[in-house]
Amino acid sequence: MAGVHDAGAPAYRPRRSVLYMPSSNERALAKAKTLPVDALILDLEDAVAPDAKDQARENACAAVRSGEYGRRELTIRVNGLGTQWHDADLRAACAAGPDGIVVPKVGSADEVRALVAAMDAAGAPAHTRLWAMVETPVAVLHAEEIARASDRLACLVLGTNDLYKELGASFVPGRSAVSTSLQLVLLAGRAAGVAVLDGVFNDVSDADGFLAEARQGRELGFDGKTLIHPGQVDPCNETFAPSPAAVDDARAVIAAFESAQAKGQGVATLSGRLIENLHVDTARRVLAIDEAIAALAGQD
Repeated sequence: MAGVHDAGAPAYRPRRSVLYMPSSNERALAKAKTLPVDALILDLEDAVAPDAKDQARENACAAVRSGEYGRRELTIRVNGLGTQWHDADLRAACAAGPDGIVVPKVGSADEVRALVAAMDAAGAPAHTRLWAMVETPVAVLHAEEIARASDRLACLVLGTNDLYKELGASFVPGRSAVSTSLQLVLLAGRAAGVAVLDGVFNDVSDADGFLAEARQGRELGFDGKTLIHPGQVDPCNETFAPSPAAVDDARAVIAAFESAQAKGQGVATLSGRLIENLHVDTARRVLAIDEAIAALAGQD
């Protein structure tokens, strides 16, 4: 996971659950203050009707400035490049200074650099990072270039609904139609040292289906999952956090290796398993994630 163990990288920030909230819905924005979500995407794009765009922009920026969302990471999703709302959205978001600005359908490194230049010109504070949505075949095929295009880019966000549409693929359990795309974007994010978020699960009535897809995303290596309903938050947080058993095992791995080193041995064994440096690195990453989640919970 990005930032957990890379020397000189920023400290790991939990993004297990990242909930889209329509910024035109003031009741939804108020409810978001009470949800145990790691991050919010205050949406100005798909979830907002054209005649509500201006009000949604004002609402999202007011929410960011309010200081009422506690430890939650706040981002604003602007309308895409080339739309009639994009420039005004970006200027307003930069002035509000959220933790991140989410831009849909980023397709190239040049677009990333243009967005960063526009953010700089609009006076975006240093803490406001760019989150690039990967939603098209061309973006998937250029994901590493996108991820490496600017130090201001902090996160790649899979837009799986649009990707299915662009591919002409069918939604099936297990997501075989987009598995290659998911893995390519993950590889790009890991190579560039940025976070990568899984796409949404559309059927809010299918709790078992959501849980299966969240577990698949965690097993693949995603940092977290984007969500469309508050009911998805708790199972997502649990899925993307190390289990108590995993934390205990990580501590045991580190203890076994340190004991072996103290005896002048380069490797160790634990319950019949060979323990090397790479296993210790993984164990330390598990503990760092667990500690970061615990610290976040302590801020509630």
